[in-house]
Amino acid sequence: MFLAWNEIRYSKLRYSLIVGVMFLIAYLVFFLTGLAFGLAQDNRTAVDKWNADGIILSEESNANINMSMLPIKMENEVKGKEVAILGQTAGVIQRTDDEKKDEKIDVRFFGIHPDEFLMPEVTEGRAFTKDNEAIADSSLKEENNIQLNDTVKLAGSEEIIKIVGFTSNAKFSVAPVLYTTVDTYQKLRFEKVDTTENARVNAIVVRGENHSLKKVSVSEDTLEIIPIKTFINELPGYNAQVLTFGFMIGFLIVIAAIVIGIFIYVLTMQKTMIFGVMKAQGISSRYIASSVIIQTALLAFLGVAIGLLGTVGTSLVLPVAVPFESNWLFYGTIAALMLLVAILGAFFSVRTVVKVDPLKAIG
Repeated sequence: MFLAWNEIRYSKLRYSLIVGVMFLIAYLVFFLTGLAFGLAQDNRTAVDKWNADGIILSEESNANINMSMLPIKMENEVKGKEVAILGQTAGVIQRTDDEKKDEKIDVRFFGIHPDEFLMPEVTEGRAFTKDNEAIADSSLKEENNIQLNDTVKLAGSEEIIKIVGFTSNAKFSVAPVLYTTVDTYQKLRFEKVDTTENARVNAIVVRGENHSLKKVSVSEDTLEIIPIKTFINELPGYNAQVLTFGFMIGFLIVIAAIVIGIFIYVLTMQKTMIFGVMKAQGISSRYIASSVIIQTALLAFLGVAIGLLGTVGTSLVLPVAVPFESNWLFYGTIAALMLLVAILGAFFSVRTVVKVDPLKAIG
C-alpha cells in the first residue's frame, strides 16, 4: 500500500490520466444503466402498480393486451383471491385551453372499476366518481403542465376528460396512464357505451393466494392465464430493449477492464529496471506484485467513484422528460464488477514482475 500510493503521488499526471479514462468509461456505463432502467420502468410502472400475479387475456392475443378482447361477463368465470376488470386503449389528448390546444400528448387509458384493486393511490386531488373524469400520471403535470381540474380532449373525438387527480409511477409502454371508468373507456374505444354483460374489455387482472397462480382458474377455454412477469417480458419492444442495453453495458465493462489492464501493463513494463533494482535490494516479488495490484485497485476505485458521483450529479439536472432512474443495486453490482475485472487484468502485469531478472533489468 505504501509503495503503491507513493508512486501515484509522485507521478500525478500519469496516474490522473488513467483515473480520467476510468472515470469516463464508468460514467458512460452508469449513465447508460440509468437510462436503460428508466426507459424499462416507463414501460411497466403501471403494471407493477397493480401488485398482481397474473393477467387473463383472450387465447388468440399472443399475450398482447392490445390484441385481446373479451366480454366483461368473463369476470364471473375467473376464480382467484381478487379479480379486476381492465379496459386499455392508446390515445392522443389535446389541451382544451386556447393557448396550448395544438399540443398533442400520447397517453394510455385504463378503464377500471373504482371498487377493485386496480384503483391507484391518489397523491393529489381525488378519485374519479363519474364518467369523463380521470386520474392521471403525475408526469403529465411535471412535463406537460396539466393541472388539477384541467380538461383534455381526445384527438379525433369530441369527448372531454376532466383531470380530477394525480397518481405517481403510472406509465405503460412509455406513455402516461389516465385511469377512468369502464364506460368512459368504451366511449373512447368504441364511441358508445355498452351496459350489457357482453360489453368488451381487454383483460382481467388477478391476485392469487400467497402471490401464487396455483389456485387461480378460468372455466372458459378461450381465455389464457399469463403470469405478470411473462406479460411484462412480452410487452412490445421491452425485452429487446433490456437485452440491447444489457449487452452494451456488459461490453463496456469488459472494455474498461481491458483499457485499465493495458495501461497498468505498459506502466509495469516501463518500470522493469526499477523492479530489478528493488529485487536486487532484497524486496520480494510478492511485495512488488501486491503493490501493483493495490495500485490498480486504487486507480479503479477512484475512477469508478468519480464516475458514479458524476452520474448522480447529472441526474439532478436532467430534464424531467428524460427517462433516467437510478438503481443503486445495479450501480453497486456494476461498480464491483468493474473493480474486480480491473484487478484481474492487473494479474497480467504481476506475471511480468515475477519474471523480472534483477541482473538483466539493471543491465
